Amino acid sequence: MLRDHRPYRVKKAYLKLQEFYVEHFLRPQFTSLGKGHTFIRPWNVEVFGTPIEIGDYVNVIASRDRKVRLTVWSDREDPAGIRIGNYCLLCPGVRLSSATEIVVGDNVMFAYGAYVTDSDWHDIYNRVEIVGKSGPVRIENNAWIGDSAIVCKGVTIGENSVIGAGSVVTSSIPPNTIAAGSPARVVKPLDSDRKITTRAEWFSDPAALFEEIDQIDKEKLGGNTYFDWIRSSLFPTRGD
Repeated sequence: MLRDHRPYRVKKAYLKLQEFYVEHFLRPQFTSLGKGHTFIRPWNVEVFGTPIEIGDYVNVIASRDRKVRLTVWSDREDPAGIRIGNYCLLCPGVRLSSATEIVVGDNVMFAYGAYVTDSDWHDIYNRVEIVGKSGPVRIENNAWIGDSAIVCKGVTIGENSVIGAGSVVTSSIPPNTIAAGSPARVVKPLDSDRKITTRAEWFSDPAALFEEIDQIDKEKLGGNTYFDWIRSSLFPTRGD
């Protein structure tokens, strides 16, 4: 579709359904889930194991063909699990798999298909061992993990750093740098003279932000009719 044909009230009802699903089905699976979160298509988010903690104002976007998966699977009695900070973004296909500990700071962005693991999941020689070698992963504040990038066990990604699309990160990346490749290496430093705007700044006034988004929906969808929505869904034509 070229545009959203839903009437405004239909979209509001859909958003309410998503909120209900999160509170009823997802929240009980998390050790903690902060305020102000937004889950898009939450029925495509899979949570397994504990502990898994998510901070405030986190955006999670999932899709039917690219589910978001947060998994703790460990041979330890008390694994540290997964901790995701405030104002983070998880795009479709993101997977975080932990046997030991994955700590994600504030304002971290995970692009489409990014994968973070703190374990090999099998030993090179003992293929039946369920965890293999493992080491904590730290992704510090305001890092950006690019499309389809893989972050491996024992890695720390420094504050503000960017991991290029398709990279495989096998060793730690210093702060304020751009890294890319397989294995990922620092390509260049970030410009220290340029200000980095964080997602926290976008959420500096959440009530005003959510009201602004709602007003945009009203303006864009206000003229849509139920008849046109049903017609475009069942019998789409050129231009829909």
